[in-house]
Amino acid sequence: MGEETARTGIFAGSDPFVLARHWLAEAEGTEPEDANAIALATVDADGLPNVRMVLLKEIEDDAFVFYTNYESAKGQEIAGAGKAAFCLHWKSLRRQIRVRGLTEREEGEKADAYYRSRALQSRIGAWASDQSRPLSSRASLMTKVAAMGLEKGPNPDRPPHWGGIRIHPVEIEFWADGQFRLHDRFRWTRPALSVGEWAVQRLNP
Repeated sequence: MGEETARTGIFAGSDPFVLARHWLAEAEGTEPEDANAIALATVDADGLPNVRMVLLKEIEDDAFVFYTNYESAKGQEIAGAGKAAFCLHWKSLRRQIRVRGLTEREEGEKADAYYRSRALQSRIGAWASDQSRPLSSRASLMTKVAAMGLEKGPNPDRPPHWGGIRIHPVEIEFWADGQFRLHDRFRWTRPALSVGEWAVQRLNP
């Protein structure tokens, strides 16, 4: 790692996932709400980008995980491209992390466990909402939620169209604000997914 010896303080470390967890943990003590909110970017079949806020639920040893409706716009765009990007930004710390990578679904026990941890109404909502598709009225949605609540009961199974998305990064950038817009930026890259050492390079602000 060419810049390894030059990275000290908040940028120190040899594992970007550990570093990301440290930054997120620090942000949880300073951000007023949702320190784990990410701006998730996808592209549609025509290459037109889309971005929206979602909640990052886990930083694994080699991936970042969030949950969604697979039939939503983002779910379909991720399925089509197999790629996604996101930005974690913390105004209180004046830092951000940018990630670009390849995607896979998490549809196993981990998805089941997270689904069970959600509030019952959120679990029912995952069954009732045809996410991203036209809705005639809020009243019709609430009627469907009530009907689904009666049908699924107090312990609904995870819907087959709802689960996790795991992003395996090929590039991660750690950014911290500097005086006079002379920011510190370090970009971590590797030649192939989960293969080889990370290369770290300082970037111009």
